[in-house]
Amino acid sequence: MKTLKVIALGILLLLTTTIQAQVKVPGIINSPPGWGPVGNPQVRYYYLPDVLAFYDVNSSMFIFSDGKTWIRRPTLPIRYKNYDLYSGYKVIMKSYQGNTPYTHFSEFKRRYAKGYNGEVQKTICIKPGIEISVDKNYSEFKVDNNGKYRVSAKSEKEDIAKTEKRIEIL
Repeated sequence: MKTLKVIALGILLLLTTTIQAQVKVPGIINSPPGWGPVGNPQVRYYYLPDVLAFYDVNSSMFIFSDGKTWIRRPTLPIRYKNYDLYSGYKVIMKSYQGNTPYTHFSEFKRRYAKGYNGEVQKTICIKPGIEISVDKNYSEFKVDNNGKYRVSAKSEKEDIAKTEKRIEIL
């Protein structure tokens, strides 16, 4: 009898764990990655010229070719393990809404060669590991030519408080 109770409890715990694993968190699904460019919340795909790949925001998958077929994976191929998604350029595919962005690969590869840099892009989040300190005389974030975050001078206390609030949100 005791064994039967233990088995029943084990099954109950297993079912509870399975049910919890299927719960979706609202607001997290289909949101752009932190390394994505600011200002394009409705875009589904980015093209990453430096790694010859696409990124699907809806599925959080990279799409790249292995030379024969197009593969969807949550990470880039191992050869790009040191690639910095925060500093790499992202081509925003505003007009494409299908499921196979790679049908336009040769056009994108020709138009946006490796090393392509268009307009300066700000990312949605600050790259992990970057420290930002706010001087009391500064209040506005900017990125300098070295990719470092700087702030521009202003001395009003209200602006400083707003900046400190923005840092807390990030």
